[in-house]
Amino acid sequence: MSQYFDLFNLPATFALDTTTLDARYRAVAAQCHPDKFAARSAFEQKQAMMMSTTVNEAYRTLKDPLNRAAYLLQAQGIEADAPEHTQFAPAFLMQQMDWRETLAEARAAADEAALNNLAAEIHDAQTALYRQLDTAFANNTPAEAAALVREGRFLNKLQQEIQAALP
Repeated sequence: MSQYFDLFNLPATFALDTTTLDARYRAVAAQCHPDKFAARSAFEQKQAMMMSTTVNEAYRTLKDPLNRAAYLLQAQGIEADAPEHTQFAPAFLMQQMDWRETLAEARAAADEAALNNLAAEIHDAQTALYRQLDTAFANNTPAEAAALVREGRFLNKLQQEIQAALP
């Protein structure tokens, strides 16, 4: 299931050079852009549209570290985002509650500085989590990587909520 990586001629690894991904995406997207097939048969136009859709989906998946991790885990038969996986480490749950409380207080007080500080703290946590994911994949510990994907999804959601609360 390294189809998306193969599409861009990249190794199927978590550690990915996104600059190379960007360049290869532009090259592949240009080759199959539907406008290039405007004068072709309806079948060829449809094929180009389907290929373009696949290229865009592959790029979105590989560009985002959590989606890339989930994709790699799926290739190993692990559904990191499956609804039955709801357990988190106790330390993460405590941190999660603290962040939620900070967000609620900052939102209620319309405290832009507190929201910005929380956003910076969550960004730092996301950066650290991506490093942990890199290590988990390098050490071939998929269960750890799956747990990190779930934690990362929470961090992304919290970051979106913070951004929505900012004026």
